Amino acid sequence: MHRAARIEDWLHDHREHSARRRGYQPTVIPYTGYGSTAWVRILCRVLLTKPEKPAKRQKRPRADGRDAGIRGWRSFTSVPVNDVTVTIEIDGQTHRVQADRGGVVDTVVPVSLPAGWHVARLHTEFSNVVEAPIFIVAPTVALGIVSDVDDTVMVTTLPRPLLAAWNTFVLDEHARVPTPGMAVFLERLASFTPGAPVIYLSTGAWNVAPTLSRFLSRNLYPAGALLLTDWGPTHDRWFRSGSAHKRENLRRLAEQFPQMRWILIGDDGQHDEAIYSDFQRDYPGSVAAVAIRQLSPSEAVLAGGRSRDAVLIEGGPEGPWVYGPDGSSLSNQLAEHGLL
Repeated sequence: MHRAARIEDWLHDHREHSARRRGYQPTVIPYTGYGSTAWVRILCRVLLTKPEKPAKRQKRPRADGRDAGIRGWRSFTSVPVNDVTVTIEIDGQTHRVQADRGGVVDTVVPVSLPAGWHVARLHTEFSNVVEAPIFIVAPTVALGIVSDVDDTVMVTTLPRPLLAAWNTFVLDEHARVPTPGMAVFLERLASFTPGAPVIYLSTGAWNVAPTLSRFLSRNLYPAGALLLTDWGPTHDRWFRSGSAHKRENLRRLAEQFPQMRWILIGDDGQHDEAIYSDFQRDYPGSVAAVAIRQLSPSEAVLAGGRSRDAVLIEGGPEGPWVYGPDGSSLSNQLAEHGLL
């Protein structure tokens, strides 16, 4: 194991023991999952959190859901529970799985469910039971949607260090700005093929998942699974590769749903074009279209310039590429290709 990973494990163990001595309790943070009629992908994270005071527990929750989850900078200082057993209850079946060294559960369990939304109940030995929404895709659905998050569905100018820290650690979802027209664009795509899965694939950390979920809901984006990553060192390198995370999950989706073609949505400020182009080359029958949002000149400057991979790829009749500054432009161009 990489030295940085060993140091991180030692730090997590020290923080976990310290938190448990102070009475912190395990809490399961559920994330939206997806699956077919024969299996489901369960996503959650186990953290140690400070017990609520009785007065706060009796306080009436806000109607807008702003009290849900672990917010702002606290989401990055919370303590993950290493290798804890998580119990999954779904459709009358019980499965027990182990969280990874960062407290994350990302597992596939066999289950027979009809298409549509379902709920999985998750808990550890000493935590409360929480519910994770699961979207089951019908075997007849032939089109799915994968969208990037930063600078695609929300304007974050994330590569700008100070603003990135402010947006991530301080501001909540009310202060984040949705990209013009993208919510309507994604909703139109989801409505075009009833039952189509919507996947939000980002290099962001699992810590911000509750905030991202509230942002998407508040701005009327279609409900879907968030596929994020875990910051910090891995077994063989100092930092996780965001590009590798996206490539691996796209490959996984193509193999899990071999009959499905995907509309891939991203921007020209990172490496989405190269990632989507490679995916289309490796899985040519799995791409229905690629839609790339072009950053404005000011956004491109804040993002450190446009992607070196920006080459205005045209694709082909079986997988066209379209470019535009907002959701309306992308929507109109996909409509010309019969995809809306």
